[in-house]
Amino acid sequence: KMVFEKVVVVDCKGHLLGRLASVIAKELLRGQRVVAVRCEDINISGKFIRNKFKYLSFLRKRTNTNPKKGPIHFKAPSKILWRSVRGMLPHKSARGTLALNKLKTFDGVPPPYNRVTKVVIPEALRVLRLKPMRKYTVLGDLSKEIGWRYGEVVDNLEDKRRVKAAAWYARQKSLNKLRRQAVENTSGQLEGEKSTLESSG
Repeated sequence: KMVFEKVVVVDCKGHLLGRLASVIAKELLRGQRVVAVRCEDINISGKFIRNKFKYLSFLRKRTNTNPKKGPIHFKAPSKILWRSVRGMLPHKSARGTLALNKLKTFDGVPPPYNRVTKVVIPEALRVLRLKPMRKYTVLGDLSKEIGWRYGEVVDNLEDKRRVKAAAWYARQKSLNKLRRQAVENTSGQLEGEKSTLESSG
């Protein structure tokens, strides 16, 4: 259960698809706005080839007379998560429509969410919910196999983001070190002023 905030940004890396979608769906119905990033790193339990055949079977499901009428088969990881959440909501009612409108899903971490604190959902993490010897599939790899064409683009953008993030972290680390040194250097000089302030109330 999430603490209610204006917007919660979830880092989806290493989460199991179904468990993640169920928690997000519940929070959306409570009125929480949720943004899911790094959807290409979501995991699905089971072998890659098994999941691939299951999705290829799903791709063959269509309206015989007019395939445009549905079902619509999404291939981007972010849209696959969005569709999974939609299946857990009463999306044809007013309440479900409003809940679904509170969800945003993204491949990678686009701005401004690259500067926002992200959360994980422990009850949906693969390392906590799946036995170590069990096989699993990465959703981004599955999407590339079934026709998602922007995997390399997202990977390149993520590499650039990580380089910038590492440079920012190193700079913040050095600034914090200088700040701590400055506090230590001036702590002795301020003892007289502290005693004066305490005596004056």
